[in-house]
Amino acid sequence: MLSEVIKSMVEHQADMEVVGEVLDPIELLEVVKVLSVDVVIITPLKVNGEPRICYQLLQEHPMLKIVILSAEGEAAFLYQSAAAKIRIDEPSHLAIFGAIRKSIR
Repeated sequence: MLSEVIKSMVEHQADMEVVGEVLDPIELLEVVKVLSVDVVIITPLKVNGEPRICYQLLQEHPMLKIVILSAEGEAAFLYQSAAAKIRIDEPSHLAIFGAIRKSIR
């Protein structure tokens, strides 16, 4: 359900497109190697703490941007290889897409 909402929001952005959707973290690692993507959006994780997959993806793809939505929905986080994690409070689609666009410039 949430992934459909996110997919719809991305598809309504003139400068963004959805190029794939995966459910398995291992599959995500493989797909990012094959597709040319700038941003990965990860829906809420069920485990607490920093998602290890972010660090693995950023090591292999340093230009990648990763957005993770918190499980509680109160924030989103933008991960980048050369910068500290950015917390996006009140993660509206405008705030999330604004942070993505700013990080890509």
